[in-house]
Amino acid sequence: MDYYGYELRRAREAAGPTLAQLGSIVFCTGSLIGQIETAARVPQREFSERVDAALGTDGLFSRLVGMVLRSQLPSWFQPYAEMEAKAASISTYQAQVVYGLLQTPEYARAVLEAGWVAGLDGQVAARLERQRILALEQPPLVWVVLDEVVLHRPFGGRGVMRKQLTHLLKFQGRREIRVQVLPLGVGQHPATAGGFTVMRFDGHADISYSENYDSGFTTANPSVVKDCAHRYDHLQAAALSIEDSAKLITRVREERCAEEAEPERSAVA
Repeated sequence: MDYYGYELRRAREAAGPTLAQLGSIVFCTGSLIGQIETAARVPQREFSERVDAALGTDGLFSRLVGMVLRSQLPSWFQPYAEMEAKAASISTYQAQVVYGLLQTPEYARAVLEAGWVAGLDGQVAARLERQRILALEQPPLVWVVLDEVVLHRPFGGRGVMRKQLTHLLKFQGRREIRVQVLPLGVGQHPATAGGFTVMRFDGHADISYSENYDSGFTTANPSVVKDCAHRYDHLQAAALSIEDSAKLITRVREERCAEEAEPERSAVA
């Protein structure tokens, strides 16, 4: 953030505009730009792209912002994010929340806020930055199994949850993203210890990943990865099909997250 701020101030002063003048060009306040220059605020990707266009910096800040946002992730999570961006396929089981790559901004904020994280704005931006891998020309194959409990836990309230469930349904038509739901009716299953992820790479060893509230555990130990992959196969087999999962998500959205009707206005005599 210090380096980004230094380069922003140097480029702005070289181009000539004051803080207020640049703010009017990139649709923000001069005060916000000053805070970013002094590393008091985390820059966003949209802001960086506008600054590049305004100052003619040839994509400098669009490139720097990726590093800045990754630095906002917890230090123990950063290695996973780096590997996630390089994976050929990602298979994940989530027992508590929607997988980070599939979260809406509002849902991500509610989840992170519930975890009492510091620097909330920066962490939300960092989580959304991770999702850019889904827009790559060759994105990873992402297969997500969600415990049905995840659909019923309304992080952020009914409105936020409705939007999140609608967002999940949008992935149904994408070949590289698959969402299945493990229904509540499934009793015994091999992931009672919680969520986990298996990532595969082209030319590198597969890895498994799990975490608790303040640390993550990554391993390429073949026996552990094989065990996790085997457990994941069983979860997929027990989960609803992609089509039936979408039907369940739709039903939960309509039954538990229905849009609130506008209050009737009484006539005034």
